[in-house]
Amino acid sequence: MKTKYLLPFLSLSLVALFAGCDKELDSSEVVDVDNELTGATKFIISATPIGTTGIADYLLTASSLDSGRVTTQGNGIEQDGSYRYYLTHKNRFFSLLYGQGNPGAVTTYRLDGTGKLNKLTNFQTETVQLFAPVKDDVFIAKIPRSGNEFSSFFRIDARKYQIVGEQQVNIVKLAGNGERAHFTWATQVGEKLFAPYMSIKGAAPDAFGTAYPDSSWVAVYSYPELKLEKVIKDNRTSFIGAYFTNGLVEIENGDAYAFSYASATNASKPTSKNPSAVIRINKGTTEFDKSYFFNVEELSGGHHMAGQSYLGMGKFVVQMYPQPNSLDGSARKFAIVDVLNKTFKWVTGVPNDVTRTTTINNYTPKDGRTGYIGITTASEGSYVYVFDANIAVARKGLKVEGGTITAINALQY
Repeated sequence: MKTKYLLPFLSLSLVALFAGCDKELDSSEVVDVDNELTGATKFIISATPIGTTGIADYLLTASSLDSGRVTTQGNGIEQDGSYRYYLTHKNRFFSLLYGQGNPGAVTTYRLDGTGKLNKLTNFQTETVQLFAPVKDDVFIAKIPRSGNEFSSFFRIDARKYQIVGEQQVNIVKLAGNGERAHFTWATQVGEKLFAPYMSIKGAAPDAFGTAYPDSSWVAVYSYPELKLEKVIKDNRTSFIGAYFTNGLVEIENGDAYAFSYASATNASKPTSKNPSAVIRINKGTTEFDKSYFFNVEELSGGHHMAGQSYLGMGKFVVQMYPQPNSLDGSARKFAIVDVLNKTFKWVTGVPNDVTRTTTINNYTPKDGRTGYIGITTASEGSYVYVFDANIAVARKGLKVEGGTITAINALQY
């Protein structure tokens, strides 16, 4: 099958948003021509070189995640800036710079017919805290944690590199409780945009603290209009997801499962009394299903969830805080969670000295069984670990030499 790619162009609104670039992007410089897809897949592993500070990731490519090795030494495509996050959509790879208060940037790549990763565009944006694939767009949002009461929503056409919609959202008004809504992520559910948020004080010295640690909120927006339709609320667990961490997934049957890590704090101390749990929004509805509650914290012996990767068929690899009743540290344990049957099983095969994992950028073929997560340990360095949900076992796959894995993505060519 031949896949057509449209030549991108810049609208006036895009030029306005991306003002400040060192060089204005000329559409004639963008090479985005028709390619005949071979059906092959290339994996893109983002890795930070070991022993460096403030150095950007390198983009490495591999034909398999199950075995082999790649290295950052004299290899890969270096990224600009020290904080990069990644997204694949419409068979394009988007590298987003988080500017920490300074301007951000978006760099776009595609594979050519031989599987080589080529840069397509690079343009400056505002720093954003949320990015997600929604229909034909890359949806991004700038979410101030204090000061400005408005969050800025933007829709970027993923093939034309053109702003096709924007909206300002008063997040203090949205929260409606004297605090402010801080979106944790966004997910397309049916034809709408569902945006879970946490309620935060938004003021020093405890900007991310809250007086409302035991409630869940999901703002529902029409799409593409980005008009608020309602806020879904629940009081059985805490907020959905976490800062820069997705907690809402639509599965094959159209139901959406919401993961709460019960990680709310006040004055930097955990305050959620409700458990870390999964709740559900049934297909075609905009309410939480009161008949469904999956208490993962109870089944795990008191551990809180810290992230999730959807494997398909209702099964997830869930990252867990290693100590019960604690939100401390970067180490993780892993479990297989089946939200349809409400089962929980610890995963074996991952060392105990985990120092870093990939949380929001993991790869799965959505076969209901297999997941690939980047795990760095103090004793063995960085590997892509291959998870088998059927037997709850993980094993080492692709080794990344000279770097710490930060993300795993895939494109076809």
